[in-house]
Formats: sequence, structure tokens, C-alpha cells
Amino acid sequence: MSSKGKKVAGKTQRSAIADVVAREYTIHMHKRLHGVSFKKRAPRAIKEIKAFATQAMVRLPQKSNTRISADTKTWGMLTSHQGTTDVRLDPQLNKKVWEQGVKGVAYRIRVRISRRRNDEEGAAEKLYSYVQAVNVKNPKGLPTVIVEE
Repeated sequence: MSSKGKKVAGKTQRSAIADVVAREYTIHMHKRLHGVSFKKRAPRAIKEIKAFATQAMVRLPQKSNTRISADTKTWGMLTSHQGTTDVRLDPQLNKKVWEQGVKGVAYRIRVRISRRRNDEEGAAEKLYSYVQAVNVKNPKGLPTVIVEE
């Protein structure tokens, strides 16, 4: 996938169309909610999913061989090329998080994060991330997959 756009006055302009992508991730909620009191677990899980989606949808520089991984050192390097900060959750994902109650959040959740174009007028960003729940029997050990939509 090429992210090159039009060439204007010696500079290449990035195209938002080339940055539209969808990936499936497994989020390990158990480690993110460790030590959180019972009555705050599901609300914190929603915040953690949004934070994960913000970090996961990183737009890499054009000439970079940096791999996307869950390693904290890699995320630290990529902060200057942060992805979309506008993250929207699907209502079904919200129901999946809350289905076992406020304190019974699942250990792992499989999600599909899609970066989409923002067609609203006066939008601060050209792209937003849309997070959906994916139904799998056991999300443990599944790799990150790029999804063709």
C-alpha cells in the first residue's frame, strides 16, 4: 500500500485515502485491568480499548522499516507519528464488554479497528478509528491480521 500522494512544489503530499485500513487485534484486558477496583473495571476497559486503538492506528513515516508491535519501546518511538485520536466504539463492542457485568470483563477481547475517512464538515481530523467486536471462540494466541474490507 503506497501512501504517496500528489507532488506539490517539491514536496509529496500524503493522501488520506491511502491511510484507510482495517486490522484485527487481540486486546489482553486482564493485564490492563489488574488492580482496578470492581466497580470501575468495565468503564476502565472502555477507556483502555480507546487508548489501544489510538496507539494501534499509527501512521508510519514513508521511508521506515519500523515494525508495529505491542512493545512499549516501539510505541515510544512512534509518538511523533501518532495515528487517529478520534476513536469511536461500536455499540456491540460496548455490550460485549458489559455483558458479564461491571466487574466481569473478559480476559481477552478480539477487535477490528478500521481507520475511516471523516466526511463531517469542519472535522478536526481527516480520519477516525472505528472499533468493532469480533466473535471468536478463543482469542488467545491469535495474531494481528490486516482485513480487506
